[in-house]
Amino acid sequence: MTDDAAPDRRSSGPVPDLRASDADRERVAEILRDGLAEGRLDMAEFEERLESAYQARTYGELAPLTRDLPAPGAPAPPVSFIKRPVDDGSWASRIVGGEGTSTGAVAVLSGFQRKGRWTMPKKFTCFAFMGGGEIDLREAYFADREVEINCVAVMGGLEVIVPPGVEVVVRGIGVMGGFEHLDPEGPADPGAPRVIITGFAFWGGVGVERKLTRAERQRLKELRRQDRLDRREARHELRRGRRDRH
Repeated sequence: MTDDAAPDRRSSGPVPDLRASDADRERVAEILRDGLAEGRLDMAEFEERLESAYQARTYGELAPLTRDLPAPGAPAPPVSFIKRPVDDGSWASRIVGGEGTSTGAVAVLSGFQRKGRWTMPKKFTCFAFMGGGEIDLREAYFADREVEINCVAVMGGLEVIVPPGVEVVVRGIGVMGGFEHLDPEGPADPGAPRVIITGFAFWGGVGVERKLTRAERQRLKELRRQDRLDRREARHELRRGRRDRH
């Protein structure tokens, strides 16, 4: 006697304990990339889910990773037509006016950091004595189109990190110490702020360098990875075409 109630594994869709293929994992990764690009996932969530996707062995492990994300081509949810200020990532949206989150910092036998989504004031003064500090402007907002950082390092070290595209002018000096002058990278981005770095280093150092944000590095890494996958698939298609002709 046959059991008519038994599920048909061939027609009822993916079964949770069935093994997932590389193509299944790549489809999930593509949905996650779309979610990151559209702002539905932040970088930490994206990285965590992407790692889980590539480690997944079954459909049951893949399904939760995209359950709260729209499928490619799905209709967008209703959108409010009330206009609100939006941070679109442009330089214009990052020059916000105001007084700034912090106007200075001191490190004496200690350290300090200013990083993340803080507002850089028109003038920021920092001092390090046998200590160190970091002023990171990669994700910062700016109180004005032109801002100044005054760095004084005495037997200590200060580091200023700026994103690509920002114009940087270094006017500091080193006395038995080092005050790094950043090499120009070419014309600044249109609308980008101008950062003037002044001060001096005595038996200490002030460093200035350009760095991409972690999110941008991850985005470029994913683009390179996708490009490698596309080239590999193109080579496979070419080989299949040759075999078919023969």
